[in-house]
Amino acid sequence: MENKKVPLKFKLYEKMHAGKAMFKGIKEKVGGKKMANFNLEGKKAIVFGVANDQSIAWHIAKALNDNGVKIALAYQERVESLVKPLLGLLKDPLAIPCDVMDDNLLDSFFEKVKQEFGNVDFLVHSVAFAKKEHLQGKYFDIDRRGYQLAHEVSAYSLAELTKRTYPLMNEDGSIIAMTHIGSEKVFPNYNIMGVCKAALEASVRYISQDVGDKGITINAISSGPIKTLAASGITGFEKMLEHQVKSAPLKRLNSADDVANLALFLCSDLSKNITGQVIYVDAGYSIMGI
Repeated sequence: MENKKVPLKFKLYEKMHAGKAMFKGIKEKVGGKKMANFNLEGKKAIVFGVANDQSIAWHIAKALNDNGVKIALAYQERVESLVKPLLGLLKDPLAIPCDVMDDNLLDSFFEKVKQEFGNVDFLVHSVAFAKKEHLQGKYFDIDRRGYQLAHEVSAYSLAELTKRTYPLMNEDGSIIAMTHIGSEKVFPNYNIMGVCKAALEASVRYISQDVGDKGITINAISSGPIKTLAASGITGFEKMLEHQVKSAPLKRLNSADDVANLALFLCSDLSKNITGQVIYVDAGYSIMGI
């Protein structure tokens, strides 16, 4: 076959591309802008939502700490006996009782974090609550106060914690919230929590606009069902587990460690242009129609 003549513009482009690549390499060697990496050493994180060793928040806190991140842990006094034994598994944690419903405790917590940490890099929001009677039966049977309480703890708290963390957060930080596909599809008995998660996800999108000027990202991780203290209050939770195994493409459940691995990625430079998103870790369950 006769060789075709390569157009001059392509020859010029090839030479320019090679020159750019060489210049970029030299620039990086002498201290220029480096490629994104997974190094979290020396970073600091605030984590809300640890209740015991099964908590998603605990698995995230442990994974971050194992990768060099110093942890400020907020926990409720009612679970102190379950949380304190875990602290020995973390390197030099700052652990303080706190409740997202108590402004005085929030004031005290963030003042202590400011004193001990100065600035922080990450905020993990893994907080949700609804009365047990509102996680069964008909959704419209919920009373006004139950609706308000669930939303205040499960959705509004993300805005509250972000507002308090924002002045302390370094540029290019990361905020992570936990959600569930019940925000967009009906799961019997998930009820008010599904509505709260829908509000939470909308909050993630709006907050992404609020914090983007500092290069801060915020995303929600949507996990499949995981056996946690909070999940135990949902009537028929075991059926949710069985249904995922049966329906998900991977035919298995995901774990809290899977969520923690994604959180590590979202805290790293590798995810610096991902924000305002809901990212699924559910063995593919969320893509299925039936």
